[in-house]
Amino acid sequence: MTIQATTQLVDISDNNLISMSIIGVLFFIFGVVTWQNGALVPYLQMVCQLSDTEAMMVAGVFYIAYTIMALPSAFILERIGYKNGMVLGLLTLVVGFVIYIPAAKSQWFLLFLLAQFVIGSGLTLLQTAANPYVVKIGPAESASVRIMFMGLMNKGAGVIVPLVFTAVVLGDFANVTALSLDAMADAEKTSTITSLANGLVDPYLGMAAIFICLAGLLKVAPLPELDNVNELTAEAENLGKNEATSILQFPHLIFGAIAIFVYIGAEVIAGDTIGLFASNLGIANSTSLTSYTMAFMLIGYALGIILIPRLISQEFALTFSAISGLFFSLLVVFSDTASSSVAEILWGWTGVPVLPNTITFIALLGFSNAIVWPAVWPMALAGLGKFTSKGSALLIMGISGGAVLSMGYTLLSESFDGQSAYWIMLPIYAYILFYALKGHKIRSW
Repeated sequence: MTIQATTQLVDISDNNLISMSIIGVLFFIFGVVTWQNGALVPYLQMVCQLSDTEAMMVAGVFYIAYTIMALPSAFILERIGYKNGMVLGLLTLVVGFVIYIPAAKSQWFLLFLLAQFVIGSGLTLLQTAANPYVVKIGPAESASVRIMFMGLMNKGAGVIVPLVFTAVVLGDFANVTALSLDAMADAEKTSTITSLANGLVDPYLGMAAIFICLAGLLKVAPLPELDNVNELTAEAENLGKNEATSILQFPHLIFGAIAIFVYIGAEVIAGDTIGLFASNLGIANSTSLTSYTMAFMLIGYALGIILIPRLISQEFALTFSAISGLFFSLLVVFSDTASSSVAEILWGWTGVPVLPNTITFIALLGFSNAIVWPAVWPMALAGLGKFTSKGSALLIMGISGGAVLSMGYTLLSESFDGQSAYWIMLPIYAYILFYALKGHKIRSW
């Protein structure tokens, strides 16, 4: 694909190129912070000696912050502006990183949860400000492609971060799992847990310093206020003058918010439980396995950018995503945890470590998830006009699905077993299929 073709595909003018580059960096930051959770879940399960349900609270508290803080974030943005709001969001992340230091020293789980909530709050502010830029910076018909480019930045970080976390934080303890830790004598176990916890201190201090610098750079960056960014289309402006008085009068938006809710649940389950499930199976380097899920998401994004809208519509892509999600979910439940035949076929010849079939199919859910977020956003915001910003806030609140549905997975896991718990994915993808086929077309109750 030539540079010219790419520019036309994404519909970024020269005037907006700098703005999109800045937002792209922010989406990479979203990925860095978000996809640490996939490594933190099995890590903190070992450090704080947690059950599966307690371990998933690490991700749950992070995502529930989106629901609690979405409307306050919208209020903050109205008062201080989008650019200053993003600066404040970065500084909020710094506060969360700093809280991790006493949490690691004390190994106090509640302090880890507080840090996660503060970090989730900072990301809520950043996401509420950044996502409307991507939607509004060009024509509506290519909005999903622009979002996919942002997704490449986000999920690219998701591939890198678990690997870096495992190498930097765990170091010589990368092969420690929940099973191997339980088998240690008490003195060795205590010493190992202390060493694991101390591994967090320097990395989180470093991130705090880096994000302070990023906040300063963003403050002086030439990023326009959202009010000065071009609207999607003239049609959107006209629709903004309709007689609607509430976002609740847009069924496709409400159904879209539910689609985001269940999708984020699927994304978190695929990205964050893969390490937890693998650790309980005794698979080494379990904290790095989120990278496999993210790698398949990147493949999905790349295909979406190539195919949409030239060869397939975003509606068809979303339909295919839902159907493939149903298929892979069934394979997760019924596959063999002792065989690695699928991974050997898919990538074993590259030298990349193979995984049991069940873990491989969890990772493949990343491919199914890739198109959902970029497809649902433009579908849900279509025709909202003056209600676009409030609609965006409602969609951001749907991110809380990552908390609710991941906890649903762990409750099923403890009631039955980790593999059977993936039955929860079937109704999730069934609803996404409904939205792709019908839900996004409904314009009145």
